Amino acid sequence: MGALERESGRRHTLDLPLLALRLVPFFVSCALYFLLWLPSDKPSWTSALVKCLPILCLAFLVHTTAPTGCSSRFIQGGLLCSALGDVFLIWPNQFLFGMAAFGMAHLFYLGALGWLPTRLAHLGAVTAVSSLYFGHLQPHLPSDLSLPVAVYMAILGLMLWRALARGRTAALGGLFFSLSDSVLAWDAFVQPLPPARLIIMGTYYTAQALLALSTVETRGSGAD
Repeated sequence: MGALERESGRRHTLDLPLLALRLVPFFVSCALYFLLWLPSDKPSWTSALVKCLPILCLAFLVHTTAPTGCSSRFIQGGLLCSALGDVFLIWPNQFLFGMAAFGMAHLFYLGALGWLPTRLAHLGAVTAVSSLYFGHLQPHLPSDLSLPVAVYMAILGLMLWRALARGRTAALGGLFFSLSDSVLAWDAFVQPLPPARLIIMGTYYTAQALLALSTVETRGSGAD
């Protein structure tokens, strides 16, 4: 058993240059999205593919790079649900389905991040900020979206709490994801922001990359 564990550890050892090389498809697909900058008011399957391609690259990175285990599988599940959400959100009339897909993604991320250490102070801070933000957002929401958005924000808040408790790249990933969603909601329901799309997608891709890389980071401590 000890020999197998040592062999497994060697098989999962990945140096930084090799990791950077494996991130090239993600960076190239991100560059493609921002260079093409396909108009958001003309939804198409081409736009959907270009938008979700960086996330699919990250899912492949986790599949081929991260050590096997529940954490990696949950992150892969979250990334695939996110890619599905990206496709739905290309079409404005599919917003609810897109939000549901991202809600499922956050549930997968919760499974990956775990529930220890607890760090209830982080939960209190996230709850306070989320409640304040939703209080400003709620009057601007259509009546049929008020409850779904509240549920989604609760799930996102739980994910952010667990990411902050986990620390390091996961914490940064949770913060960037929350920033991306906050700007998206404000731009969509409260007041249009001229640079919103650039901020939303920049922080979104950064968040997903950090969450994906958290599966590689855990190898250093031997945890999954």
